Amino acid sequence: MACSPTTSASSILSLNPNSSLISPKKPISTLSIPNSLPKPFSLSSLSFSRPSLQHSSRRNSFLVNASSGLPLVGNVAPDFEAEAVFDQEFIKVKLSDYIGKKYVILFFYPLDFTFVCPTEITAFSDRHAEFDAINTEILGVSVDSVFSHLAWVQSDRKSGGLGDLKYPLVSDVTKSISESYGVLIPDQ
Repeated sequence: MACSPTTSASSILSLNPNSSLISPKKPISTLSIPNSLPKPFSLSSLSFSRPSLQHSSRRNSFLVNASSGLPLVGNVAPDFEAEAVFDQEFIKVKLSDYIGKKYVILFFYPLDFTFVCPTEITAFSDRHAEFDAINTEILGVSVDSVFSHLAWVQSDRKSGGLGDLKYPLVSDVTKSISESYGVLIPDQ
């Protein structure tokens, strides 16, 4: 595997179990990641399972497939231009417009008005001033239309909506953005 656990005798911080403070004590295990991964990089041999239901022998599992085209840490993020909803209006968002100007937190969620708990989406908005102070923009992306996004932000939080957000929700109806970032499950 590309990653291997190593220990280092240099000044590594470890958590003292008798204290809530971090203090320089014994070395702890760290993860060493090589500068480059073999090409093509594939996770097709890995499978992940969800715990089975209580008193059931059936196990639900799914296979995670990755291709060499996935954006990995250290690689250039795939650029996109798409419609978004911001401040109750439709706008155009282009990722490359932020290059050299701001950091970007780009997150994906499945669909508007679904079982997905919107607390994380609203929490980003509630703390937007903190991100702005560190020169960081937030962009949320789903495969819903801008019309669905607009309806969701126009709905009150107490009624299952988002209320006004302080960052754009990007519409990826073509699923091209999600596909380029490797977050799309093609057969669903």
